Amino acid sequence: MIRVELQNMLRRPRTWVTIAALNALPTIVAILLAVTDLGPRPGTGPPFLSAVLTDGTLFPLAALGIVLPLFLPVAVAVVGGDAIAGEAQAGTLRYLLVRPVARGRLLVAKLASIVTFVVLAVLVVALVAYVEGRLLLGDAPLTGVTSISGTTLTQTQMFERSVLAFGYVVLAMLGVAGIALFLSTMTDSAVAAALGTIGFLVASTVLLGLDAADALRPYLLTRYWLAFVDLFRDPIRWRDVINGVLAQLAYVLVFLSAAWANFATKDINS
Repeated sequence: MIRVELQNMLRRPRTWVTIAALNALPTIVAILLAVTDLGPRPGTGPPFLSAVLTDGTLFPLAALGIVLPLFLPVAVAVVGGDAIAGEAQAGTLRYLLVRPVARGRLLVAKLASIVTFVVLAVLVVALVAYVEGRLLLGDAPLTGVTSISGTTLTQTQMFERSVLAFGYVVLAMLGVAGIALFLSTMTDSAVAAALGTIGFLVASTVLLGLDAADALRPYLLTRYWLAFVDLFRDPIRWRDVINGVLAQLAYVLVFLSAAWANFATKDINS
């Protein structure tokens, strides 16, 4: 069942069109930086964007900082919202469960497909940005990479921290996937499930900027998304990174449990 879902996901043109769209904005940014040779002032704009003119190998991190606040979570919301609701909307969900296929097994297969999409999307964005950074932007200094703290990181340290950052971004998107999958079990409309997830993200972002919601900030989904930047300080600031991991795991656990509980007892009419 999982293999079938993965094959279907990889064969859908929508999957690759979505991933291509995710790479569009970082590509435009790379071209503009290469043509104008003007980057944002340090401390402004997406993370690492001010440093890529002198070290193009940092552009994968800048690209993730560009797509993470909006484009990547929207893509995950669309894919996750379509998981169950899309089958119901097409009238195929009932037939899938008649085979017979256990509901839990179907839900796990759909989750595996969403997780694979998240990993694939993040990986492609990083790889495309790496190629663009090497071709269009500054060459990496031979002495190492300057950390956010101003010290020098070796290429090995930079690689290890980049792997941690990519894993962190994937985990952050799994929180979005959990919400989308839950809403997908609540409705027969894939669009409604996706819009509900996006609404959740917008609400979290708005509350982050509201002083009256200060007590809620540690628990908001988007609160620690950009904490991967702290992995490139010297020494690493682990507090927000760890809080972010725990927050995303909590969202994943709560919403996947809710999705399973709802789907296991839901009347399937379509």
